Amino acid sequence: MQKAVLTLRIRQILYSNPWIFPMIGSAGNITNTQTLAVERPRLWSPDEPHLYQLVTEMRVTGTDLPADWHDEIVESVSHNVGFRHIQLDPNQGFLLNGSKLKLNGVCEHHDLGALGAAFNKTALARRFAILKDMGANAIRTAHNMPAKEWMDLADEMGLLIVSEAFDMWERPKTPYDYARFFPDWVQHDVKSWVKRDRNHPSLIMWSIGNEIYDTHADEKGQDITRMLMTEVQRYDSKQNASVTIGSNYMPWENAQHCADIVKVAGYNYAEKYYEKHHQEHPDWIIYGSETASVVQSRGIYHFPFEKSILADDDEQCSSLGNSSTSWGAKSAEACILAERDTPFSLGQFIWTGFDYIGEPTPYHTKNSYFGQMDTATFKKDSYYIYQAAWTDYKTKPMVHLLPYWDFSDGQMIDVRICSNAPRVELQLNGETIGKHDIDHAHGRQLVGWWKIPYVKGELKAIAYDEAGRIVATDIRTSFGDAKGIVLRPDKEELTADGADLIFVEIAMEDENGHAVENANNRVEVHVTGVGRLLGLENGDSTDYDPYKGRSRRLFSGKLMAIIGSTLEAGQIQIEVSSIGLESRCLHLTSIPAQEEVTSGISASMSNEDGPCLTGSLLELPLRKIELISEGGQTFHPSNRQVVVRAMLHPPETSYQEVEWAVVNDAGIDSNIASVEAAGHEAIVTALGDGEFRLRCTSRNGTDKTKLISQLEYQVDGLGAAYKDPYSFISAGLYDYSQGDVGNGNERGVATSRDGESQVGFRDIDFGPHGSDTITIPIFALSSEAYSLQIWEGMPGEEGSFLLADCIYQKESKWNVYQEETYQLSKKLRGITAICFVLRQKVHIKGFYFHVGDRAFEQNFAADCDRIYGDTFTIMDNKVVEGIGNNVSLEFDPMDFSEAGASKLIVYGRSVVDKNTIHIRFANSEGESNQLVEFTRSVGYEEQLFDLEHVTGKQKVTFIFLPGSQFDFGWFRFVRSGS
Repeated sequence: MQKAVLTLRIRQILYSNPWIFPMIGSAGNITNTQTLAVERPRLWSPDEPHLYQLVTEMRVTGTDLPADWHDEIVESVSHNVGFRHIQLDPNQGFLLNGSKLKLNGVCEHHDLGALGAAFNKTALARRFAILKDMGANAIRTAHNMPAKEWMDLADEMGLLIVSEAFDMWERPKTPYDYARFFPDWVQHDVKSWVKRDRNHPSLIMWSIGNEIYDTHADEKGQDITRMLMTEVQRYDSKQNASVTIGSNYMPWENAQHCADIVKVAGYNYAEKYYEKHHQEHPDWIIYGSETASVVQSRGIYHFPFEKSILADDDEQCSSLGNSSTSWGAKSAEACILAERDTPFSLGQFIWTGFDYIGEPTPYHTKNSYFGQMDTATFKKDSYYIYQAAWTDYKTKPMVHLLPYWDFSDGQMIDVRICSNAPRVELQLNGETIGKHDIDHAHGRQLVGWWKIPYVKGELKAIAYDEAGRIVATDIRTSFGDAKGIVLRPDKEELTADGADLIFVEIAMEDENGHAVENANNRVEVHVTGVGRLLGLENGDSTDYDPYKGRSRRLFSGKLMAIIGSTLEAGQIQIEVSSIGLESRCLHLTSIPAQEEVTSGISASMSNEDGPCLTGSLLELPLRKIELISEGGQTFHPSNRQVVVRAMLHPPETSYQEVEWAVVNDAGIDSNIASVEAAGHEAIVTALGDGEFRLRCTSRNGTDKTKLISQLEYQVDGLGAAYKDPYSFISAGLYDYSQGDVGNGNERGVATSRDGESQVGFRDIDFGPHGSDTITIPIFALSSEAYSLQIWEGMPGEEGSFLLADCIYQKESKWNVYQEETYQLSKKLRGITAICFVLRQKVHIKGFYFHVGDRAFEQNFAADCDRIYGDTFTIMDNKVVEGIGNNVSLEFDPMDFSEAGASKLIVYGRSVVDKNTIHIRFANSEGESNQLVEFTRSVGYEEQLFDLEHVTGKQKVTFIFLPGSQFDFGWFRFVRSGS
């Protein structure tokens, strides 16, 4: 581009006022148009965000004006402009100034963690800098129009913006949302939105909606799409930015029609449709408007890596990268690969850059887990995985090693390394564990991964270039309890304008100066001088201590103190103290601000002492539970028990109580071992073959699990242990699946929203008597009817059988499981398997079967435990027909309880006048016989018989003597008194 042209159109409205403008006789409009040419402009881009300042002045001119009025400036407006050329191409993707560029984007809510929802330019600029350092070049404002200063910062710092206006149209998502105002206000709001931001060089798209149900429900959604597109283009007539929609309804027709109107189609969690839709709609411009939704808690690691669960008992998500939601990607790497291998896509916007207040998943805490940085702005491990993909090692080499290095001896630890370099090496105490080549352009495994039994020492990651030269290193060192406080401000000087901020990271170090990366000490923060404490934030979604207090725990070794300026220059002192540690002080400086900057600014608010809701003020929290298993970690027939000790760190912790459990890899109770707890010791007894984890937990001064420690064990030679259907079986125990199956809430499982899902459970022992009644807790996303099939065995496998084809329908309660009970077409007995088949998305928490009250329930004759004799035929696994000489049917045991039975109902058919049936009751105390006579019947019928009172557990045998001619359907004893 050799020349850039600006066209300015200025409309003046002049009113007759003889005291101000005596020469103008009446009100009028004057439109002034000017064209400016800029020779060889420096182009704006994320790497080089060159800006020009455009100043528009209104001056008083004219020959008849008084001399002191001549050329007086009535009004002056100044704003930044930039020169760039954007092209959205269906095949090439996004081009900026003629060069292809992938949008490495994030979605961002507007809140600023402990500072709340009010805008602060310093805080947002700091966040933008962290995102840029990750390699992000774009932001989608989710899901509202951004602050004016947001757009200014994006221009200045070089971030491309998808500006999104609405999260709903006419159809509401909640009772009090914008849908109430949409019909009356949408045109006014679009006008102000577009006119304010249309000249920002950072702006690339206008998003007129996110996950809008109107676009899915009916054709009216298409009318609203056209209306909104028209309104946007009315005020952005040069189409400085394109109109788009971010949709989670792209598999369905109505949403596709809306996408066909705007042509720039944003896909929310639907990367699998890119290629298909690209072929079907070659004129569509496709991108990921919302991807990822992988959840993680900074510094929390749930092992093993290969087992994916949403959250554990501590309500935290694993920072290893193995916590995924039911709708999102399986991992950060999956998002990177999907976008890398789709060259026609503009790029993607991962959900999210930073954690934000509200919308937690798991649901029952206070803020989200989606971010690559937490609400305190500390970086999570996933931050570095994206940085490794989005940056170039030739200009900015990096390597990142996880997790921290402080566990129980012998515990198997998943160690991962990410880097933007082509090769990484892992060393433990100077010895090479392994190397991994990373092919960022074509490879599938972007992160190195090893399993190592924990030993104390130093873990080191080394990154190499193609020539084998070291370009970056990262080290994790074993550490002990906290012995010193560390304060790290992001700067040492701020401006006394009432708005400037300093962010002070509070950390801990051990006696050797090593960072205590799992420290959770409670600290108090006091600020004196001309500064204010405005927020304390640790990023822990389960910590309910107030942001605006003066005391808080560290989380995963860190706490952020946000220091604000006042309107007075001078010195600021920060003192941080913690029980058992020497206080640490930090001195900062506040410099004077320009006088016009502080006009109208109030800077009197600051943090105050608040309630302590997590633990107690005078506490020393438990940092680590070290498990010591001197008897080893394997079991066999000659070694079925071990004693395990829990060593607490620090030993003098305020919270000495621990709890023990035996669980599987998903943290679900296991039946292959038992544990007998005695304080800080536990006796573990193996019961069946397989693998399990011994878990020791602490509530750490709260009413919920806060700290989890575990060791792995192996059992061989004891035989199989089967699932018990009469106790609750978590859906997370599924061992067969087909279709898109993901993590559900509360260790459940979630099925696919747009295809068939099968979820199966093998090795369930129903016992000899079995059950045909199942209860399933289900969370459905709507109140519509959901089809559900229940199979014995896996559909398509030999011997599988459809047990029930049923419907689940209840009024939906968000994230609440509701139970439904189903009667199956037959009883399940012995060791077998079941499978659920669905074609819509639901969450299944698990299931349990009802233990039959065999003595008082209907028993089919063919359900007997043993049948023998001369003549009989079993029909349909229910009825025994043609019973002749000396046939016996045994039912053992039957528990008549203390209440007992005094009547019997028999459902059968007799072709003789009287079929005499001997009924023998036997137990350890002896046996007795009773007789009943079933009279002639044309077909099957019920007949009621009186009995001598029968109580307790009995073996019941129906005996048919010579001369019998009987078809036996079922029987039921009647409880006495009923």
